[in-house]
Amino acid sequence: MKPQGLPMPPHSLHHEVASQLREQIFSGAMAPGSFVDEPSLCERLKISRTPLREALKVLSAEGLVRHEPRRGCFVSEVSEQDLDEIFPVIALLEGRCAFEAAGKASQADLQALALLHAQLEAHAHAGRISEYYATNVLIHEAIIGLAGNRWLAQSITDLRKILKLARLQQLHAPGRLVQSLAEHLSVFAALQRRDSPGAELAMRTHLLEQRLALRELARQLTTKVAA
Repeated sequence: MKPQGLPMPPHSLHHEVASQLREQIFSGAMAPGSFVDEPSLCERLKISRTPLREALKVLSAEGLVRHEPRRGCFVSEVSEQDLDEIFPVIALLEGRCAFEAAGKASQADLQALALLHAQLEAHAHAGRISEYYATNVLIHEAIIGLAGNRWLAQSITDLRKILKLARLQQLHAPGRLVQSLAEHLSVFAALQRRDSPGAELAMRTHLLEQRLALRELARQLTTKVAA
């Protein structure tokens, strides 16, 4: 990311601003539901209102902020209902990616995936959740790339931006780390067999199990607060 206030070509300025704001939203620096203070942002980023408002239009189209007439922009929030609706859709999309990847992956592709899965296993056995999650993302991105379907890739990217708003912690659910690893290995085994239907089913199961784990975490949190 370029330093704040660094001069940039006019045609790219609002994209750079959108990128900076997106990072702040994903990091939690701009919390879900918080008001987007345009004058303050303009002063801090050393920009005028025009590129900021163009950037906010980009983020609004991505679902990361919402505009309320006569009130301004607010960082979007993700509800439990949103998660219930998004996970089945992303499970279908990533399942289709796994289906297509099973038929297109070369031996070299599978070898690269094998290395990633070896790293995933090592992180799981050591309980390194942050590293596990990072490798998990690389595996998902690799399978999406192997599918070679830009429409699937774009749709998944859009939905994953929304899911990032929820700052999901499903790997902290009891037993979820081990379960997640088993699911990943199931997907990979199907890819190695060139079993497209099996890979699709395993990937869809993997995504839907994530939602179940999140629901269980939410239930535990509610019970803890009530107690």
